[in-house]
Amino acid sequence: MISVVENNIQRELQLLLMKNLGSSTLPGILVALILYLTLKNHTNELGLALWLIAVSASKLFDVYDAKRIIRRGIHLDQTAALKIRLMLLHAMDGAIWGSLAWLSLSTSTNAGSVLILAVLAGIAANSMSILSPVLPVFVVFVVCELGSIVYAVISLNDPAYWAIGIAVALYVVTLMGQAYNSSRTVRNSIQLRFDNLDLIQQLSAASEKAAKALAAAERTNAEKSQFLAATSHDLRQPIHAQGLFLEVLQTTNLSQHQRELVNSISSATNATTEMLHTLLDYSRIEAGVVEPQARAFRLQTLLSKIENELAPQANTKGLLYRSPETHAVVHSDPALIELILRNLVSNAIRYTHHGGVLILCRKHQSRLSLEVWDSGIGIASSQFENIFSEFQQLGNSERDRQKGLGLGLAIVRKMVDLLGLELQLASRPGRGSVFKLSLPLTQLAVLDDDINPAPLRAPQLHARVLVVDDDAIVRQAMAQLLEEWGCHCDLAESQEESLVLARHHPPDLIISDYRLRDHCKGTDVIQAIRSVCKTEIPAILVTGDTAPIRLREAAATGLPLMHKPVSPLLLYKELSLLLPTSQE
Repeated sequence: MISVVENNIQRELQLLLMKNLGSSTLPGILVALILYLTLKNHTNELGLALWLIAVSASKLFDVYDAKRIIRRGIHLDQTAALKIRLMLLHAMDGAIWGSLAWLSLSTSTNAGSVLILAVLAGIAANSMSILSPVLPVFVVFVVCELGSIVYAVISLNDPAYWAIGIAVALYVVTLMGQAYNSSRTVRNSIQLRFDNLDLIQQLSAASEKAAKALAAAERTNAEKSQFLAATSHDLRQPIHAQGLFLEVLQTTNLSQHQRELVNSISSATNATTEMLHTLLDYSRIEAGVVEPQARAFRLQTLLSKIENELAPQANTKGLLYRSPETHAVVHSDPALIELILRNLVSNAIRYTHHGGVLILCRKHQSRLSLEVWDSGIGIASSQFENIFSEFQQLGNSERDRQKGLGLGLAIVRKMVDLLGLELQLASRPGRGSVFKLSLPLTQLAVLDDDINPAPLRAPQLHARVLVVDDDAIVRQAMAQLLEEWGCHCDLAESQEESLVLARHHPPDLIISDYRLRDHCKGTDVIQAIRSVCKTEIPAILVTGDTAPIRLREAAATGLPLMHKPVSPLLLYKELSLLLPTSQE
C-alpha cells in the first residue's frame, strides 16, 4: 500500500510533467511540418500528411488534457490511474513519431535518412527533460519511438543501416541512464521540499506549544505575584495594627509577668514582620524601584548595627558571634550593602547549630573583601546555584517558619548584580560556609554616620494629624500611638470624610493609606486635601501593597513612603522630620 507521502510526491511529479508539455507543443508541430515539407515526394506525400496531422493532434490533445487535469486537481487516490493514462498517451505519441522512419527511410536519400534519424534522436532527447519526472512515461515514449526506428532500420535488410540501428539502441540506453538520474534529482528535490514543509510544520507546532507553555508560565507567574501581593497586603493590615497597639501597650504600667508576655508577643510579631519585609524587599527589586545611591561610608557603622541586632540571636542559640572592628571606608550604597549583609548573617545564624559566626574584613589593594564565615551545615557544590533561587531552602522540607521564606539569598544575588559587585561562595558540607563580597575602598572623607540610639523618651509632637485608612483597626491603632506622642488625630476612611474633616480642622500632617476602597489612591486624597486647605501640607503614604506595579506607582509620587507593618521608631523619625517637636 502506497503511503500518503509517496502519493503526494507522485502527484507533484505528474503535475510537473504536465506543466512542461506546453513548452514543446508548438516547436514539435513546427518540426513535424518542416519534415513533411522536406521529405515529401509523390510516393509518401499522403502518408506524411497523415503523419503530420497525427503528430499535431497528439501534441494538442496532450496539452489540452494536461490543462484540464491541472485545473480540476489531482486527488491522492488518482495518481496511479493518472500515471497509466500518461503512459498510454505518450506511448501513442512516441509510436507516431517513430512511424516517420517507416514512412520515409525507404524512399529518402542518404541526407534525408540522416535528417530523419537526427530529428527523431533530438525529439527523444527533448522528451527526456519533459517526461523524466515520471520515468515510466518517458520509458514507454522512447521505447515506442526509437524502437520503431530500430525495427524499421533492421527490416530494410541493409547492413549499412544495421550499424545505425545498433547506434540508436545504444543511444536509447544512454538516454535511459540520463533520464533515471534526472528523475532521481527531481524526486529528491520534491522529497526535500516535503521534508522541509514537514519540518516547518513540526517547528511551527513546537513553537506554538512553546508559546502556549510560555503564556501559561507567565499567567502562572502573574497569578503567583498577584496572590503573594494580595496575601501580603491582607496579612500586613492586622500585623501593622498589632505592632502599633504593642508599642502603645509597652508605654503603660505593666507587671513583670505582663511585660514578659508583651515581649513574647513582640518577638512573634517581629518574626512575622521580618518575613513580610523580606517579601517586600523582593517585590521592590522585581518592581525595579530599587536604585543604588552610592557614597562613601564607614563599614564599621554597618557592622555595629548588624551586630547589635543579630548577635542576640546567635547568643540565644549558644553560638559565638565575632565581628572585629575595621576602619575601612568603602564606596557603595550603604542601605543595599546592609540588606546583603543582614541576609548573609541571618542565614549563617539560622543554619549554624554549634560553633559560631565570624564577620571579617580583608584588604586587597584597592578593594575590601567583606566575609561572613560560619560553622554550619554547609552546602554541596551542586547546590551553589540553586540556593540563590527564589523560595529555595536547604534542610527545611517541613517549611519551618523560623527558617524564613527562602528569599534571602535570592535578594542577595539580585542586590549584588544591581550594585555590579562580585560575591564568592566556598563551602564544605558539615563543616561550614563562607560568603565573600568584594567592595571598592575609597579615601574620601565621610560625615559622621554613626547610628544614633533612639531616645529613651520621645519628645512630644504637638500637631493635628489626619489619618486616612479604610481599615478601622489600623485607624484606631494609629490614633492611639499618635496620641501617645502628643498628637491630636482626625480619622477618615474615605476621601469624602477626609475632605469634610480638613475643611473644619486643617491638619498639620496627613498619613494616608496608598490604596483605599473604590479604586481611590492616597495620592489623590492628599492632593484633594491640599487643594481644599490651599497649602502644601506635609504627607506620608503608608501601604501594605507589594505588587510591583503598585510599588512603582507609589515610588513615583515623590512622597515619603512607608510599608506596613510600619516600625513605630521609623514612623516617629519621619514625623520628626516633617513636624516641629518640643520636649515635654
